Amino acid sequence: MARMVRDYLAEDGPTFSFEFFPPKSLDEDRLLWKTIRELEPLNPSFVSVTYGAGGSTRARTIEITEQIASDTTLLPVAHLTAVGHSVAELRSIAGGLAAAGVTNVLALRGDPPGDPEGEWVQHPEGVAYASDLVRLMRAHGDFCVGVAAFPNGHPRSVTLEDDTAQLVEKFRSGAEYAITNMFFIAEDYLRLRDRVTAAGCDAPIIAGLMPVTNIGMIRRSEQLTGAPFPAKLGARFAAVAHDPKSVRAMGIYETSKLAERLLEEGVPGVHFYTLNRSKATREVWANLALGARL
Repeated sequence: MARMVRDYLAEDGPTFSFEFFPPKSLDEDRLLWKTIRELEPLNPSFVSVTYGAGGSTRARTIEITEQIASDTTLLPVAHLTAVGHSVAELRSIAGGLAAAGVTNVLALRGDPPGDPEGEWVQHPEGVAYASDLVRLMRAHGDFCVGVAAFPNGHPRSVTLEDDTAQLVEKFRSGAEYAITNMFFIAEDYLRLRDRVTAAGCDAPIIAGLMPVTNIGMIRRSEQLTGAPFPAKLGARFAAVAHDPKSVRAMGIYETSKLAERLLEEGVPGVHFYTLNRSKATREVWANLALGARL
């Protein structure tokens, strides 16, 4: 019987995982599989494969997830978004994943296709919230369903309290864990965890991290999270912006330090946004001696 993410979270010690995205070209495809092979020996708890806005990479996401399941020793988690899909389509996707032996899913509402910051419009025959998608997946089979969490609040949330309530509702709908979007200050994660605990929920929240290896990634992180990059940390990167090697070294150091702090605080897992490259993640892993921890 295939393992579930819940099985790893139930064991002693934190989980350790990576995220990939579907390639758009043959060269990107080669890079992805090179990265997967380089990271596979680290024996992560699981790896996840993202799903383009509006389901734009649906076929590739499912194809790559299935190939990881069949051709590697890794446990794949398929992202699935509600945006742009009818309930019938979502049920069909769920059935296809189950038939391929992929029973770990990250359920997301998803960004509008074309403009992530545009107005979110529910499919006329679809679902309105990630919690609805969680319920659909749990009702469709023995899926282990995770969801997204936002240490600084989702860009569409009015307040942090509203954002926390949305996350708790996803857990109460059947989600078994959450993975945060990337963040750079430990207190942002710890405050999120405290808010969820205060709401009477103790579901595990895995910390999502991304090493900044070039200055451009700071702006990219802001686009992906909808949150400004921490000012003090940004100033430190700006001071060495003229030296790409120093920027990269600082990024590895800061992510290693952040991960170490989180592990000390009892985080249930660390999830790396790899951008389909392995070197920076492997360096952080080595700094933390994660092979001995996990």
